[in-house]
Amino acid sequence: MEVLLLGIYSVFVWLIFIKFKWLPWNIYSQVTVVVIPIVALTALILTLNVVAPSSSDLRVFRYTVPIVSQVRGRVLEVPIEEGNRPVKKGDILFRIDPTPYQQQVNTLKAQLASAIGGQKEVEEQLKGAEAKISEARGSIAQAAARISEVNAKLALAEKRVAQYRELVNTGAGTRFDLEQAEASLAEITGQLESARSAEAQARAAEGQAVAGRGQVLQRLGAKSDGEYAQVAQIRAQLENAEWELDQTTTRSPCDCYVVNLQLRPGGFVAALPVAPVVTLVETTGSVVALFNQNELHQVAPGNEAEFALLTLPGRIIKGKVNSVIWASGAGQLTPSGSVPMTGVLTAPAQRFAVKFDVADRDKDQFLAAGAAGAAAIYTEHGEAIHILRKVIIRVGSYLNYLVLKLH
Repeated sequence: MEVLLLGIYSVFVWLIFIKFKWLPWNIYSQVTVVVIPIVALTALILTLNVVAPSSSDLRVFRYTVPIVSQVRGRVLEVPIEEGNRPVKKGDILFRIDPTPYQQQVNTLKAQLASAIGGQKEVEEQLKGAEAKISEARGSIAQAAARISEVNAKLALAEKRVAQYRELVNTGAGTRFDLEQAEASLAEITGQLESARSAEAQARAAEGQAVAGRGQVLQRLGAKSDGEYAQVAQIRAQLENAEWELDQTTTRSPCDCYVVNLQLRPGGFVAALPVAPVVTLVETTGSVVALFNQNELHQVAPGNEAEFALLTLPGRIIKGKVNSVIWASGAGQLTPSGSVPMTGVLTAPAQRFAVKFDVADRDKDQFLAAGAAGAAAIYTEHGEAIHILRKVIIRVGSYLNYLVLKLH
């Protein structure tokens, strides 16, 4: 762009001083003709670097997703292909032999069915123990009622014996009636002992029933979320086994690309977080450019931006400033017990990164991870000379067609 401006300026100088000779061509005019473009271009470029800063250090970053198997086993199938092939979220990446995990699921299902059946049997035993307790308590109540009844009869019989004995002593009664009353008293006393014995047996039966119920409750164990502990434990083991069985098929967590696929059928994978078997590159990423620190004081989020990538010669990518990352490693002090050295403070100033959002019109444009290029930001100041920066970045984009090597 500077060359174009100098060419236009030179044409005007030729017309004014040489062609039409409107002004004399002497030492003063010659010095003036040379000084004007130098001063004007210098002022223009310095102003342009502030109101429309540019960077020749732009990078396209894409996040990678390392895939680690959740379970260990032999790989049976790898249906994906490498070489920038897109993989949709949910697509199968690889399958592991599910046989041992299916066997574990089958075993736990059988154990769960057995535990549930055993639980129902013990619950029936508990019902039986509760019924025995109720029956024993009913017998105790009956025995207690019988004892009360016999006690009343016993009191009446004792009273009659006393009355007959008094009559016999006075000669008003017969000996036979006294003996009959005493026999009735002895019979009622026997009935009382029998009722008390029946009550004792009923209480013993109640104790045995209560003990039996305790044993049944002990067999059932404690409950977890309304389910007996043994059944809940086996059910939890079954759910974990089913999850592991499901994890034998590993699926893509995102819309990504497979760049370097080394996994092959027959390989063995282990559930180690430090040993990823596949790495996916996300389809979305970040565009970042580095600027000198004094170039960014007029830059604000939302400013228009343009990129020219080496991978896309002649193409201008539109975007906007997302944010300026106002931090660099030179401003960080690592926590330690040492006093910072002055050499850290005298290190040269580092550049700051600016993150961009790609415009909607270029969202579908493939931006290769690691692609380099140039970027320009158009601030809200000096809009009249933004055209110069746009021309410069477009010329640079077309120059990317040149491959400057001789081999």
